Amino acid sequence: MLRFVSKSAKSTEELGSRIAGVLKGKEMIAMFGDLGAGKTAFTRGLCEGLGIVEGVSSPTFAIVNAYSGRYPVYHFDMYRIKDVDDLFATGFYDYIGTGITIIEWSENIGSELEPDCVRIRITKTDDENERIFEIEGLDAYADIIC
Repeated sequence: MLRFVSKSAKSTEELGSRIAGVLKGKEMIAMFGDLGAGKTAFTRGLCEGLGIVEGVSSPTFAIVNAYSGRYPVYHFDMYRIKDVDDLFATGFYDYIGTGITIIEWSENIGSELEPDCVRIRITKTDDENERIFEIEGLDAYADIIC
């Protein structure tokens, strides 16, 4: 497991951009963390690292935002997903393997995550700007990411 401490939203975006540099184009990235932890900031950086210049925002109400860059990116927000029927209605399964799938609130669909997905847990600290990132599934790229 990799560990990274971010001191700002900019640092979080830079982490996302570095991770984008090691992706092959079909990964599932499952993010876990409280409201305001930095999931969307991380996604914004990841998208920038893939050449996506259009505004990246949380798909809270749309459930999924699709972006085109070096690879397609499908950004899901599972906050309001309660069961597999809700998940099926989003078209989630149709996106898997067709680009990079990045998922906010992955804890709500834990049983549906790919076993080999990249898992990123983001934890807030007492410092309002600091976040701790614990990243599973990218250990081979530690020298690039951290």
